[in-house]
Amino acid sequence: MDVKDFYYDLPQELIAQDPLEDRSASRLMVLNRTTGAVTHKIFSDIIDYLNPGDCLVLNNTKVIPARLFGVKEETGAHVEVLLLKRKENDNWECLVRPGKKLKPGANVIFGDGLLHGEITDVLEEGNREIHFTYEGIFEEILDQLGQMPLPPYITHELKDKNRYQTVYAKYDGSAAAPTAGLHFTKELLQKVKDKGVLIAEVTLHVGLGTFRPVKVENVLDHHMHSEYYQITQEAADLINQTKANGHRVISVGTTSTRTLESAADENGFLKATSGWTQIFIYPGYQFKVIDCLITNFHLPESTLVMLVSALAGREHVLAAYEEAVKERYRFFSFGDAMFITDDEK
Repeated sequence: MDVKDFYYDLPQELIAQDPLEDRSASRLMVLNRTTGAVTHKIFSDIIDYLNPGDCLVLNNTKVIPARLFGVKEETGAHVEVLLLKRKENDNWECLVRPGKKLKPGANVIFGDGLLHGEITDVLEEGNREIHFTYEGIFEEILDQLGQMPLPPYITHELKDKNRYQTVYAKYDGSAAAPTAGLHFTKELLQKVKDKGVLIAEVTLHVGLGTFRPVKVENVLDHHMHSEYYQITQEAADLINQTKANGHRVISVGTTSTRTLESAADENGFLKATSGWTQIFIYPGYQFKVIDCLITNFHLPESTLVMLVSALAGREHVLAAYEEAVKERYRFFSFGDAMFITDDEK
């Protein structure tokens, strides 16, 4: 399977740089995964496509302000650090710039000494392990000093930190937002519940590997990043009950999808669990849990385009993306949404 099979041409100006004022006013492309038929709607219309008894699955992870700016203690040189993965005892795996100058033993000062970091190890792909020391509560210091880790394709400054956060975000840990969920408002979620749709929450802490391009020609040679996930007994019961009753499981985002598909047994049954997943979903994959998917428009040749192609078929997805470009949809994290379904409306 060639990575070029998942390429599409995207004009730069269609990459959304700013979130809309009204989250649910984004456009919504409805793609029938069986026929490839496309319908153009507004995101708030999603309510018309959800049926009583369906289960909507949300990823309740919270993005931490993981981008820190400091100075190298020894030289005063400016340093940028991006927190990727929390380890034990105030150790973090981080992305650092400039990397070459930050060798084990180097020290970085943040916020005039509020936070101190020592490089303790060089990890795979050039990441660093940093041991942090501070007084007080780490999360509060991070909130004071850190910036939201927006994806590299967003060049505008984010005026409101909460706009890169879902309205149902609960548990700190992500270096990127589960962006399909950014379209929901509290009011829209209430309408969903009022219609008799069940809502289950899972947690997957999104890593920056989400944005890493596939650099190998053969897709099967790509090494997936690992991400921590957790499913409660309550969520597992809701999803199992939905399937047992013959209703649909509708995943909000590729992160919720990867969580469910990682945790399910071969019959699609879930139980309370947590762990690390490196699941790579590409065409040929047989989905065990999800029936439909709400998602954004993803980068060309990315693992996320491959995931949606596994659900809706590569030809249908690329044709839908071509239509989205023609209709001037907004792409990527702050862009418009797609609902992949097998129902006629």
